[in-house]
Formats: sequence, structure tokens, C-alpha cells
Amino acid sequence: MNKIDIIQFLIKAKKATYAGKGAETVSSRPASHDLVYNENNLMYYDTYLGGDRFAGEEALWIDNIPYWSMNYAGRITGDNFSGDFLKDALSHVNADKPFRGPEIYSDGDYTYHCKVNGCFEWFQGYESISFNDNIIYECFFHGGTIK
Repeated sequence: MNKIDIIQFLIKAKKATYAGKGAETVSSRPASHDLVYNENNLMYYDTYLGGDRFAGEEALWIDNIPYWSMNYAGRITGDNFSGDFLKDALSHVNADKPFRGPEIYSDGDYTYHCKVNGCFEWFQGYESISFNDNIIYECFFHGGTIK
């Protein structure tokens, strides 16, 4: 399986789970939120703890062997946060940077920004949401392929 096919699966999985308001599966740990997407020999798993302050991990397996992972931690920092706007922004993830959302995305008074250093195999990033130019949410993330 080539990298392009794997990234396309990752994008499809992200859009079918959290970003797409997909159903949670059974918690893997006490009070965790878990979302799973499978297709052929590929599996995507997103698990996180918390809400207003959260930490989690997205991971991808090929033939039950871990292949790629991303850890993230974030928090709501101001009023007017919209989980629906965050999910909308994350649903615009693209193949060039298949980590969180696009570099910039706006809808009404909300603006999403995402900066990434690195590539699919090794990366670090930061995303934020502002409401009327005031940052109300932030999240740090990092990850890459697993060997």
C-alpha cells in the first residue's frame, strides 16, 4: 500500500469519526471518548480524555501493525467556543497536511488557523480558533510514522 492511499484513508477516517460527528465506540479507558473507523486492512482509532481541556491520540494500523500516530492536547481559552465550528474546520483536512484542519478556515465570526512543521513521517503543529479576532481555543499536536 502506498503513502497516498494511506493518507486518503486517514482523511476519510477523520471525516467519518470526530470531524463528521461519528458515533463513539466503547471506551478503552475510564471516561475516554473513542472513535474507530475500519476499511479493509486499515484501522483508524481516535481516543481522548476531557472536554474543555483535553488530550488524546489518533493512530492508524495496517494489518494490525501500528503505522502512524498523532498525539494532541488542547484547551478552550475564551467564551463563544463552538465544537461544531471545530468539527467543520477539521472536516476540511487535506492530503498535503493530513493532521488537523486546513491552514486557515473561516465561517462568520470564527477563524481557524493551523501551522505545521514537518511532514507525514514526523511533524509538530499548533491550531487555534478565534472569535472576533480573540483566540478562544488552542491545541498542540505532534506525531509521525511508527517503526
